[in-house]
Amino acid sequence: MKYINQLASFFLLGIILLSCDKDENRVTFTKVTAPVLTTSSTTDLVLQKAQENFASLQFQWTNPNFEFSNGVNTQDVSYSLQIDTTGSNFTNPKLVGKPFTNATSTSFIVKDLNSALAGLELKDGVPHNFEFRVKATLSNGSLPQYSNVLKIKITTYLDVIFPVPSKLFITGAATPLSWQAGNGLEPEPAGQKFTLVNAYTFQINSLALNGSSGYLLIPVYSSWGAKYGFTGDKEKNNVNEDTFKPDGNDFLSPASGNYKITVNFKTGKISLIKL
Repeated sequence: MKYINQLASFFLLGIILLSCDKDENRVTFTKVTAPVLTTSSTTDLVLQKAQENFASLQFQWTNPNFEFSNGVNTQDVSYSLQIDTTGSNFTNPKLVGKPFTNATSTSFIVKDLNSALAGLELKDGVPHNFEFRVKATLSNGSLPQYSNVLKIKITTYLDVIFPVPSKLFITGAATPLSWQAGNGLEPEPAGQKFTLVNAYTFQINSLALNGSSGYLLIPVYSSWGAKYGFTGDKEKNNVNEDTFKPDGNDFLSPASGNYKITVNFKTGKISLIKL
């Protein structure tokens, strides 16, 4: 019995030592310093198309130096320069994010800054208050850290990726009328005609779409002389594609249902929101 008790004691001691060894070898997060963001200027800025190739804002930020119990992090650090309007507190669904890996600076020429701000879809030619910050994470998206916020008042200018047509229609197997014949005899379908809501944006407030079916955008109904489709290869078509170009391939519709459809010639993007 004494022998059995000794054996049990040795076994228990082994478990304790093994457990301690595991605790000692466990890598844990210890500390991080939030990145510090600086810029070349925070004075009011008026962007002009005539100066589109000139240097504009430059941003720099510090490495947050993620540290763990076994030392300083050696993983890649992912950064996103986030841009939002003042008052939205970076919760705007149209929040602009410019991604970088391991970089700690970036610069914009006038055209690129104007294009980035276009993602917020604000009125051009008038000043808007913008906020900039950097989000830093490890390569797997963990341990997000946010920098200080910089505020800059900027006036953007109207610049479109593609010339804005006078009319725009949607056609295809995804739509109620399927594909147009393209013989010049079909009347314009009121339900599949977009409304021009500003200088560069078309909308259809509600349209029933068939799921997983093709469609295109056309400026002249019953003509294939011009069309807008998605920007990728036809074999890679998917419901997440949101950019278009002249003479692009067929879009693929999402699940069947009624959708609000927005086509933006300033950003070159199409948005489908299920109602």
